[in-house]
Amino acid sequence: MKIKVIGSTKVGYVLPKEEAVDFSGKSAGICYLPDSVETLFSEPAEKTKRRASGNIKSGHHSVFGHPTYNLCFEGIPKILAMILNNEKIYNTSEKSARYTHMEPSPQEKELYEKWIKIYNEQILQKYPEFDEKRALKLAQENARYLISVFTPATVMEYTVNFGQLNYIMNWAKDYIEKDATDAFSLKLKEVFKEFLQAMPDLEVEGLDSRTKNRTFSLFAQRKVRNEEFGENYSTTYLASFAQLAQAQRHRTLSYESTLLDKAQYYIPPIIRNTELEKEWLEDISSLEQFFPQGMLVQVNERGTIENFVLKCTERLCGAAQLEIMVQTQEIMAKYLEATKEKPELYNYLLPYSKGARCTFPGWKCNSPCIFGGKNAMNRII
Repeated sequence: MKIKVIGSTKVGYVLPKEEAVDFSGKSAGICYLPDSVETLFSEPAEKTKRRASGNIKSGHHSVFGHPTYNLCFEGIPKILAMILNNEKIYNTSEKSARYTHMEPSPQEKELYEKWIKIYNEQILQKYPEFDEKRALKLAQENARYLISVFTPATVMEYTVNFGQLNYIMNWAKDYIEKDATDAFSLKLKEVFKEFLQAMPDLEVEGLDSRTKNRTFSLFAQRKVRNEEFGENYSTTYLASFAQLAQAQRHRTLSYESTLLDKAQYYIPPIIRNTELEKEWLEDISSLEQFFPQGMLVQVNERGTIENFVLKCTERLCGAAQLEIMVQTQEIMAKYLEATKEKPELYNYLLPYSKGARCTFPGWKCNSPCIFGGKNAMNRII
């Protein structure tokens, strides 16, 4: 076997779309290669252009996935990052809202700053062994539930292939044309308009998925899905926007969401069943029109049993976001209950149900957390 680079990302270089089409046209020629790759890549430009045009018209768009673009978004709203990240065909590096200080609108900021102080005090009371830096980071993680998913506060590098980028641009156009007039959809339409205006000139006419009837995968096409656990599983639960943003990083699993008819909100366990719970709900509900990250949505999660275990190795951990850790525990409990009469599946899951991932067979943690294997699953922060 011989391996050589025939194209690569170059820092500071913007690949013109004409070159991306040309590269894709040459890639299409590999499917019916009569000679060598060298001969193909030196063919007349018009021949390559005709082949690429034919692929666009026929809907054989996979060849347009070879060229890639590294895009840097500054001031991207969380909801747009979530929509892009749910498509799986990407690489992303995103500013963390868990551990960095946010600068939202004045109304959000007032409550955000207020609750950073409250959570910081509560954390140091419950966990006096924490240093101030750790407590502050966890306070910010919980206070960010107040920040709108439409706040343009995120910086993100997004690497995506040329064909997929064209699909995304067309899906954004299609969403803008939808008849939906609810508050969320109207806000999102404005986000997509800004996204399309800011995009470099990389769109190619006809390079879309309309003939395949595809669209953004984050929004559920069906509100009801069966709950089932076997070799494959499907489960539906309520989660905050923030948790969903964490979950969708598991690209081997499928996630889709539906807004609730009546707004509900996540209550961090550290203030649950205390006098602060009522105050929290009053404050976060006052931001309903902003769609805060702590607003709950209905989430459907589907995948294979093996990929669920892979999720457990990431999320059953003292360093994981608490909300998704608890949710993963609950899914594990459901899975075990449903497979009691299926010993092969039950016994496969059982070793991963004893505690945090540092208790998993063969797992060696290179950065032990402050909670340890047992206390990680009982923490409230």
